[in-house]
Amino acid sequence: MSPKIMVSQINSVAVALCIVWIAGGLFAGAIMHRQGPTIAGVAVGVYLLFSIKVVRQWDKVALLRLGRYVGLRGPGIFHIVPVIETLSPFVDQRVRVSGVSAESTLSRDTVPVNVDAIVFWLVWNPEKAILEVENFIDAIMLSAQTALRESIGRHELAQMLTERETLGRELQRILDEKTTPWGITVQSVEIRDVKIPAGLEDAMSRKAQAERERQARIILGQAETEIAEKFVQAGESYAQNPVALHLRAMNMLYEAIKEKGAMVIVPSSAVETMGLGGLLATTAMAKGQ
Repeated sequence: MSPKIMVSQINSVAVALCIVWIAGGLFAGAIMHRQGPTIAGVAVGVYLLFSIKVVRQWDKVALLRLGRYVGLRGPGIFHIVPVIETLSPFVDQRVRVSGVSAESTLSRDTVPVNVDAIVFWLVWNPEKAILEVENFIDAIMLSAQTALRESIGRHELAQMLTERETLGRELQRILDEKTTPWGITVQSVEIRDVKIPAGLEDAMSRKAQAERERQARIILGQAETEIAEKFVQAGESYAQNPVALHLRAMNMLYEAIKEKGAMVIVPSSAVETMGLGGLLATTAMAKGQ
């Protein structure tokens, strides 16, 4: 919800003074049996009702005398002359938060997106905000929406999804340059959400999944290549040192048959080549004992 400009209203202090004067006039008229005190009390009470103004701590208001700007008033209580002097709408000087959105706006790569943003701003010069622009709240809201649409058109979808802070800083700079002459400063702009069509979101999800599968296959292929290279290196080492090959074969055989109930089938050529017959007999005798 966008903030609203508050118009000066009748305050509780003025109402209390009005009631006191009217009651005093009625009481005095009843005692004196005359209408003069009653009329005077009612007149003063009505005058105070419209002349006494109270401005809250965070507000400022412009005083106009016969249509000419006199100065700022507030915070606190002050007095005006009704009819001759009037007040502008109150200006809240606290930090305000406004939400802006851009729907179905094309990005640089022609993708329709819906972007929601939050604008943090405040009025630092109430005089300029009152005199330089008719409705500063509508002005800043429309300016923020226009700047958001322009910024979306200058960025691609990937940039808006991954570089939200950069987009927010750019919007803050554009808005601050535009609103400074109005006595308003934009402190920051935060991109809250970037929505894309459901079909495009599904396509992007499938693309990301395919990319992950491709990377997994590449990593698996690289692992297979490294394993093959290690096997080649091991084969070269064993070819140059047959004893190491025999020791490795015996170790593998021992690891295979050391568990009870294990059975290993070894080709006769391997037994004759590596001299494994004696090893097998020794292992069997050890188990028998």
